[in-house]
Amino acid sequence: MRFPFYIARRYLFAKKSHNAINIITLVSVIGVTVGTMALVVVLSVFNGFEKLILSLFDAFNPDFEITLREGKTFSMVDFPEEELKNLPGVVLFSEVLEESALITYRERQHLVTMRGVTDEFEQITGIDTLLIEGEFKLKEGDTDFFVIGQGVAYVLNANIHDYLNPLNLYVPRRGRTVGMHPTDAFRATSNYASGVFGIQAEHDMEYVLVPLRLARRLLDYDNEVTSIAIKADPEVNHARLQRRIEEIAGPEFEVKNRLQQQEFLYKVMQSEKWAIFFILTFILIIAAFNVIGSLTMLVIEKTRDIRILYSMGAAKKTIQKIFLTEGILISLGGALAGIFLGGIVSWLQMEFGLISIQAEGTFIIDAYPVELQWPDLVLVAFTVFCIGMLASLLPVRNISVLLEESI
Repeated sequence: MRFPFYIARRYLFAKKSHNAINIITLVSVIGVTVGTMALVVVLSVFNGFEKLILSLFDAFNPDFEITLREGKTFSMVDFPEEELKNLPGVVLFSEVLEESALITYRERQHLVTMRGVTDEFEQITGIDTLLIEGEFKLKEGDTDFFVIGQGVAYVLNANIHDYLNPLNLYVPRRGRTVGMHPTDAFRATSNYASGVFGIQAEHDMEYVLVPLRLARRLLDYDNEVTSIAIKADPEVNHARLQRRIEEIAGPEFEVKNRLQQQEFLYKVMQSEKWAIFFILTFILIIAAFNVIGSLTMLVIEKTRDIRILYSMGAAKKTIQKIFLTEGILISLGGALAGIFLGGIVSWLQMEFGLISIQAEGTFIIDAYPVELQWPDLVLVAFTVFCIGMLASLLPVRNISVLLEESI
């Protein structure tokens, strides 16, 4: 392999008789470099947005969530609560009770999901880090408070500092209702909001957090919950802990980790990332035609050298390896340069936020998030190598024709 590599390296850097070959070779390297750099940068931006979005949901979703496989609510009396509490790796857990509700403020109203939680919910999820106004306070003595999403506050035009007009929450009564008046079908409560959180538009428009005791009173429940939110020790193996929780909970319960709780969103982000990857790979394939042109012209120029090498006893495969190696060198040179430049651009964006996000209103970040991941760099290098290999095979096949004509 040393001989083909030595000749290929000489052909790559030596001055050609036709200057057009040098220009096409340079264009080939630049094309592969730009395509590779674009792949690295775009994949890094997708990684950054994925990490950002998942981190926002991580602040709202617990490490693990226990729900019924069939049905909506279950009683904590029948659940092995003590076993869960004493399980190594479980730091905290909170009972959660959810139900659809109607919230009103002055003349405005909005359909929401009421989520009743305990005081531990703040420590389990880190929801306090996503507050954009007020504080996370669900109760003070006998007084209950709401914590509403930013979208809910926007729709209602609610002011949490308005102590003259409380928020009204209406929940459908369980079972049959008695009476002809529409209000008899609902249980209602009037409370003030202590804070506003901002996660993501869908969640901000949907959720209103209330104390668990208030949710149970409105729904006429004693010990029922719809789910259990669990905070796990970050030092333990989460996959093993999830299996242990499933064993304790039993087959009628489902235990989901954070990614499984947002499985659809995660799949959508992955699909978008790979769609962009294949689009840019197609652009790289188009750029590889320059490699084909460069090698074809080089084979034509080196026809005399090919025949001399063949006459001196060089095997046909050895001669083909020379030009195949040159095509790979062109592709790898562009790939390494592209990965290096893409890494530099990504690092500059991570450190200095050179490209800002031009969005109306307030946004959670000022610049495009970027995160370099080694698996992506390896995948990009492997993809460019395969494209360079395939692009080099076509011109190399023409060498057989030249050798047959010389016989």
